[in-house]
Amino acid sequence: MSNKVQSSHTLVIGLMLFALFFGAGNLIFPAMLGQTAGSNVWIATAGFLITGVGVPLLGVFAFGISGSDDLRAMGNRVHPWFSAVYSFVLYLAIGPLFALPRAGSVSFEIGVKPFLPENSGHLPLLVFTVIFFSITCVLSLNPSKIVDIVGKVLTPIKLTFIGVLVAAAFIHPIGPISAPTKDFVQNSFFKGFQEGYLTMDTLAAFVFGIIIINAIKEKRGSDKKVIARTCAKAAIIAAAVLAIVYTSLSYMGASSVSKLGNLSNGGEVLSAVANYYFGSLGNLFLGLMITVACLTTSVGLVTACSAYFHSVFPKISYKTLAIVLSAFSALTANLGLNELIAISVPVLTAIYPLAIMLIFLSFAHHLFKGRAEVYQGSLLLTFIVSLFDGLNAAHLPIDGVNDFFTSVLPLYDTGLGWILPAIAGALIGYVVSLLRSSGKVLHSHKETRKVS
Repeated sequence: MSNKVQSSHTLVIGLMLFALFFGAGNLIFPAMLGQTAGSNVWIATAGFLITGVGVPLLGVFAFGISGSDDLRAMGNRVHPWFSAVYSFVLYLAIGPLFALPRAGSVSFEIGVKPFLPENSGHLPLLVFTVIFFSITCVLSLNPSKIVDIVGKVLTPIKLTFIGVLVAAAFIHPIGPISAPTKDFVQNSFFKGFQEGYLTMDTLAAFVFGIIIINAIKEKRGSDKKVIARTCAKAAIIAAAVLAIVYTSLSYMGASSVSKLGNLSNGGEVLSAVANYYFGSLGNLFLGLMITVACLTTSVGLVTACSAYFHSVFPKISYKTLAIVLSAFSALTANLGLNELIAISVPVLTAIYPLAIMLIFLSFAHHLFKGRAEVYQGSLLLTFIVSLFDGLNAAHLPIDGVNDFFTSVLPLYDTGLGWILPAIAGALIGYVVSLLRSSGKVLHSHKETRKVS
């Protein structure tokens, strides 16, 4: 039996990987980045693509070369306690706390809100989210081929419409690109880098990675080298498509300010642009596509999270967990899209660097022979710094600590001060592991001498 994976199947895996990452929520962030970055849109988008495309796909590739079965197996390289806690936090983030309610909020923002009168109150959002997550729950409890068919049909249709929208923006720009605003006036690259956190795709890579590995194995890809090679090719395909879409959406947002004004979130940007080019019909079509896409995404997230939490709490049934997660997500979605994004930023700022370093250390695993101390030292110092970055993002700064870190850590004022401590922690951990190994050898020699 051949272990070679056919090129056509590699292409299918690459497009499937793109579809997994390209949730409807991801549409809103590059569009909003373009609006605020203005004339700095290209450098800001470059930073966004690193954390919104590059690192997530490296995470998938990390699974391909590590041989890990899931996030917990990869996390065990650090410590079982780290694996348990970080996995739990990650599934909460991509599930009921942020990604799931965001799916409902984005659907409302793009699919319903443009058709409502001004000052329509909170009731429409409440009614919509109850219906949205009720459908999500039913489909999660009764998995059906309908969801798969909708997803397969919807992705190309959605891409086609977004392509038409972006093409219109390039051929007939809404207006000239305006000056940058807010944090994009300076350090646009680093701000874009942090904006990529909001996609949550690096966190999702730990879930999607195993899906891709299994897809390769099903097509005679049992050999580790074949898995790694196919993962790399699929990641390149997905990265290319994602980069084109994100860059185009950023430009569309950047060219919209002069006519549409500065809007409050990416959902409003997409709706306003669709209305500008195609009128209410454009809003209707975009709304339907985004709503069904979000519904498909939410079903997948509820299914994955319910399965994970059932493995952690086996006494609670999958069915009960699916109902609870759907109900909680409906409740959280009523905070509104702007509020959800604001709440998620501090948490993602704190935990995202850990995911990035776990991925890069996985690539270097064989260089330091998988010594746990290297993982522990690097992730500990990373978290110490990123925790205070998270507090800053939550507008809860600790001035003394910030002053100290600013004076000793490069890039701390841009939110990337954790990079140097991450490297230093890995080196310290490696030295500690060598000293421990030397101590064990010396102790072994002493024991041998006593016996003899």
